[in-house]
Amino acid sequence: MRYDQARWTQAGDSSEGTADQYEPLLSEKNTETVAVESPLPDDLTRDELELPALEEPQLARHYTRLSQMNYGVDSGPYPLGSCTMKYNPKFTEDVAALGDAAVHPDRSDRSVQGTLGLMAGLQDYLARIGGMDAVSLQPPAGAAGEFTGILVAKAFHEQHGEGETRDEIIVPDSAHGTNFASAALAGYDVVELPSGEDGRVDLEALEAAASERTALFMLTNPNTLGLFERDIEEIAEIIHGAGGLLYYDGANLNALLGRARPGDMGFDIMHYNVHKTFATPHGGGGPGAGPVGVTDELAEFLPAPRVREAGGGGSRGHEGEARGTDGVYELFDPESTVGKVHGFEGNWLVLVKTYAYIARLGDDGLADASAKAVLNANYLASQVDYDVPFEPFHHEFVASAGDQDAADVAKRMLDYGVHPPTTKWPEIVPEALMTEPTEIESKATLDQLAEAFDRVAGEDDETLAEAPNRTTSRRIDQASAARNLRLSWQALDGE
Repeated sequence: MRYDQARWTQAGDSSEGTADQYEPLLSEKNTETVAVESPLPDDLTRDELELPALEEPQLARHYTRLSQMNYGVDSGPYPLGSCTMKYNPKFTEDVAALGDAAVHPDRSDRSVQGTLGLMAGLQDYLARIGGMDAVSLQPPAGAAGEFTGILVAKAFHEQHGEGETRDEIIVPDSAHGTNFASAALAGYDVVELPSGEDGRVDLEALEAAASERTALFMLTNPNTLGLFERDIEEIAEIIHGAGGLLYYDGANLNALLGRARPGDMGFDIMHYNVHKTFATPHGGGGPGAGPVGVTDELAEFLPAPRVREAGGGGSRGHEGEARGTDGVYELFDPESTVGKVHGFEGNWLVLVKTYAYIARLGDDGLADASAKAVLNANYLASQVDYDVPFEPFHHEFVASAGDQDAADVAKRMLDYGVHPPTTKWPEIVPEALMTEPTEIESKATLDQLAEAFDRVAGEDDETLAEAPNRTTSRRIDQASAARNLRLSWQALDGE
């Protein structure tokens, strides 16, 4: 039997012991009054402020205790299906800290040649990995990459006189919710495509949906059930035959690294989730990155600016005028660019980490990562006492909780010291438990996850309905929390 954390009760213990901790706010620990002088009008200012007054050890311990009350990729296994919560290796943080943080984004091109050279190298890395001809590093997240890719497709159709008539985007019912949202945000009508009995794209349904109104078909391959779309060539023929473009959602690229490329399958546009595939930080309120790759005929529409070798070298594709530089690398605006989608050239430090991860692993390392991701998912599924209705899967699988409530299963798993999988989605699996261990977990950790799954599978509904009871925060009313937002601790004052 294992322990969740040093101060926590033994996992699986039926006692009522918990990680019952309360960490006071900094202002509740110690404060000092500071006089305030301001040129602003008196009715807009205060004469004094109460600010926290803590020494460094107190401050360090405060944030350490807060971190111990949370769960993250540094705490333990995090098999959140489709989100690919991959451990972030610390060497990438070291690389990003090697002076790169001091590079002001508004410096001249001539003075940041190293920065531009790295960006040019990353564009080429990503293009080669995805089978694309040109890449933009600007979008700040995967969803932003989706939206940017749709804007590129729209610009392409407008240039061909079909901007008004091609007003539909087809999205499978198992797709990520951002696909539907991005398409609608770009002004398109969304056509939801039902999955076939095998969990893959239904070719007959796709043929019926594709028409002269189709601008784009957005597809994840492998899909969210972990299933590879074996008919991808036929899918590409159907969409291209209707005059549409094929979009690759890069959420599951982790399963294909070094083995298959979206461009070779017939995809015209794709985005890369660098946090899912190349181990950069995943969310948490910080910056992200969602580069977009396209085939040559779409390169001229990519966001501005892009990077190239001075004089127009490197990946081209209807390139526009350079902005001017005395160095080896230069920024330029593609000829028919959709414009800027983010400040400057994108979230630079996230891109540094992406480059470092790819360069460190190399071709063989990336292929090995995808192999282990698939192996880990299949091993874990073989050890779990829940039904997995769709096979053969690759890097992730979707089990069914059966008669149990998937949300209750997830909450109970927290009591066994592991993070639960994604629940209730995709909806084509009843009480879905969408699980993705990634390549980073050892067999011992996979066995730990399997034990948690199996212990919960054998528990009664009453036990599950009360979970979790060994975490810092007990079971919460999620619906009320979402509908009655309290965005500041002051909202609790007096309660």
